[in-house]
Amino acid sequence: MTIFRGLKVLDVGTWIAAPVAATMLADYGADVIKVERPGRGDDYRRFASFAISPNAEANYTWLLDAHNKRSLSLNLKSEEGRRILLELAAQADVYITNQPPALRRELNLTYDDLKALNPRLIYASLTGYGESGPERDREAFDLVAYWARSGLMDLVRAPGADPAQCLPGMGDHPTAMALYAGIVTALLDRERTGEGRMVHTSLMANGVWAASCIAQARFCGAATAGYQDVHRHFWNRPLYRAADGRWLQFTMVRTDAEFKRVLRGLEVGDWSDDARFATSESRITHGEALIERLRARIEAEPSDHWMARFAETGAPVALVGQIDGLADDPQVAASGLLSPPSDAAEGAQFIRPPINVEGLDPAPIEKAPELGEHSAEVLAELGYGEADIARFAAQGVI
Repeated sequence: MTIFRGLKVLDVGTWIAAPVAATMLADYGADVIKVERPGRGDDYRRFASFAISPNAEANYTWLLDAHNKRSLSLNLKSEEGRRILLELAAQADVYITNQPPALRRELNLTYDDLKALNPRLIYASLTGYGESGPERDREAFDLVAYWARSGLMDLVRAPGADPAQCLPGMGDHPTAMALYAGIVTALLDRERTGEGRMVHTSLMANGVWAASCIAQARFCGAATAGYQDVHRHFWNRPLYRAADGRWLQFTMVRTDAEFKRVLRGLEVGDWSDDARFATSESRITHGEALIERLRARIEAEPSDHWMARFAETGAPVALVGQIDGLADDPQVAASGLLSPPSDAAEGAQFIRPPINVEGLDPAPIEKAPELGEHSAEVLAELGYGEADIARFAAQGVI
């Protein structure tokens, strides 16, 4: 089913977080027009070909995040380009943007500007650091605002280790989900009130939210400096490397009974007779000694040996997954997080957003648009004739 059929959405954004919110609406039937600058388009079109990206024949990131949309190339620095965008906004249900706030003010494309044209419009704004405050006009990627600025980069590391960069898009995709949630909430409100709304979120806000189980402590007066050092004494916090280089995770081992199953799996059941390791409390007190012994034992055998042993004893130990293994992972295949293969998806399966509504299946993935592929079509729907469209092309408006 296509729950958003008939919903008109303008995607006036670039890269990932804001445009992906539009893609999720398209997945459930919305008519999404992606507005891009003529000649170059969204720079994210080329991300899969960057030196830092794995090589593949398919433009996989663009297809992943920009499918099921139409593309209108439009020069918003031209008077006629802005006029065309305003015509579209006057008819739209949702307007999504992550343009820098200063640029929106310069182009008269703020919520207040568009609300005057269309009071029922849902205006969805994505910024790096929020709609107000001294950094409201500062531009950012998720690696900066979500990961570094929020404190996540500093927190997510082993004691003594340097901070590490996050994966590309690691903050953008959950931020897109937050923006989508705001849009859907505002659409429900519009059904009840008839009024549009501005909804907004930021990369920094989503990063702080992701860190909130620790960050909230600081707002309640707790000291959070040295958070990683506390975990030096918790034996089930570190990861342990097996002989084949794979890592084992013991986070779900929480009770004395589960710890004994781990020891039986490691064939060192006599360790439970050691008073230092007999209780949860003593294992914390003597955590560093226990960690040292576990590391030496686990390094003696490959991961498949240990995982088989832990399966036998019922110890809740996890093998740290690898991206290379996802395509062959039976749980990934069975859990519905992949799209069916299709010609439009160049024969590949693609990762779906983690939204599942029983009885509302997302639309099949259709190819991501070429730059300006639908410009003439969209302009014709606005009432422009072939001569106008040719003139716009000649003047660089489209």
